[in-house]
Amino acid sequence: MAEPLLEVHALRGGYGGKPVLQGVDVTVLQGEIVAVIGRNGVGKTTFLRMLMGLLPANAGTVRLRGTELARLPAHRRARLGIGYVPQGRDVFPRMTVEENLRVGERGPPDYGAIYDVFPILRERRKQQAGTLSGGQQQQLAIGRALIGRPDLILLDEPSEGIQPNIVQDIGRIAVELNRSTGVTIVLVEQNLDLIRATAQRGYVMDKGRITAELTQDALADRETVRHHLAI
Repeated sequence: MAEPLLEVHALRGGYGGKPVLQGVDVTVLQGEIVAVIGRNGVGKTTFLRMLMGLLPANAGTVRLRGTELARLPAHRRARLGIGYVPQGRDVFPRMTVEENLRVGERGPPDYGAIYDVFPILRERRKQQAGTLSGGQQQQLAIGRALIGRPDLILLDEPSEGIQPNIVQDIGRIAVELNRSTGVTIVLVEQNLDLIRATAQRGYVMDKGRITAELTQDALADRETVRHHLAI
């Protein structure tokens, strides 16, 4: 059986003293793709930001391969092997595609491998990122995370504002990367088709807490997922 890669226990925190997470417990095994689902405003993005160290936790533990991360800044967590693709992509619009990728470097980069996964980035490597389409920017944001060869990728709403065929491509690429490299993925998403196509397991979040854990079969059942999203 695979070993736990990420272990989160009793995680609490929020913004400006306002609590958002109310004690989150999540375990992700090495090599899994795990979805975190829930309605808007229940704390999913806050959860990923705390995992990455972009938002401090008030209490709880976050461990990567048993190493406590709670007091480490984001750049230290990145060096330990966490890649983050934020909601809204957050590429640097005036920098070229290649310059954006360079930001994510952690050790000797392999641009060829990224361009093989996302051929459009090779074509546009000298183009300013702000002139790319939304789908191309999302591919760039994922490529920027991958260039650092992370063990864990945090994907926040990768389908947001993206046309359906690109969403399908992103789901396919996520599964292929998981199978070929063993990279572990935590996916925050509301697109049920993308969840069903990628995730092997899922957690339901509501009001800053994990309220259910769903198997792959449960995630594949649209009515089950809709029920949890409607609670």
